[in-house]
Amino acid sequence: MLNNLPKKVTIVEVGPRDGLQNEEIFVSTENKIEFINKLSESGISKIEITSFVHPKWTPQLSDSLEVAKRIKRKSNVEYTALLPNLKGLEKAIDSGLKEVAVFMSSSESHNKKNLNRTISESLKNIEEVVNVAKKNNINVRAYLSTVFGCPYEGYINFNSVKEIVLKLLDLGVYQVSLGDTIGIANPKQVRDFLNVLFEDIKEKNKLALHFHDTRGMALANSLIGLDMGITTFDSSLGGLGGCPYAPGATGNVATEDLVNMLHSMGIETGINLDKLVEINRFMEKVLGRVLPSKYSKTINATKRTNLN
Repeated sequence: MLNNLPKKVTIVEVGPRDGLQNEEIFVSTENKIEFINKLSESGISKIEITSFVHPKWTPQLSDSLEVAKRIKRKSNVEYTALLPNLKGLEKAIDSGLKEVAVFMSSSESHNKKNLNRTISESLKNIEEVVNVAKKNNINVRAYLSTVFGCPYEGYINFNSVKEIVLKLLDLGVYQVSLGDTIGIANPKQVRDFLNVLFEDIKEKNKLALHFHDTRGMALANSLIGLDMGITTFDSSLGGLGGCPYAPGATGNVATEDLVNMLHSMGIETGINLDKLVEINRFMEKVLGRVLPSKYSKTINATKRTNLN
């Protein structure tokens, strides 16, 4: 174990979307824009800025089009947005984005709760989105939720999940992000599942990992992914996030914690960890609470002690 660690890892920051969509309060448009602009200055190379889902389902992101149009875009940062259908894609095209993300679940129950569609219907919908996106020179990434367990169905058979992953790649998405939506995965399970996927998927850059830290195992699971050759990981500043349709799901692995672990092992990310801590403090003021990130908590506590 830990004999095959990569030299560099790509972090996909999902805090502005996956993080803020689960907040009880509505974060102002100005604060959302400032949040994203600060992330753009941190060295993060890919940021998921919002979701073009109907405001009825994600009222916290009802200002998605305005946010997408008003952020300061940097040439070395890729900006993306989540969307459920062609209507969402129209907004993405209007906003000038060059990448979007589609999503579905690996369990029928969660897919119906989250999207009001069967798995078969979701795949057909994604095919339509990919076809139109490609005509508009827009890349498409896919999120697959409940990969390691479903809040309604429990364990999901690995081969059933693999079948969906292969279909998504066949439809033309360039990468599938494998989501531990309820934070139930363990390191052995992650290794076993990746071994099943690698039987048919030889290009490991077509897969990413998206861990929630519900049971405190997100970093351990990420370590297994690294050792297995995965080099793209989703994370959320401060550990923001959750899933409205997954009872008990807490936030994503904190970007600061993941970056700190990677840097400590000599793995490059291109990200300035000090800037992430500064952004953490900004978001704590915006949200009025301390965020879960262990690294930021430690640094902030040390600074307060030194001030005293």
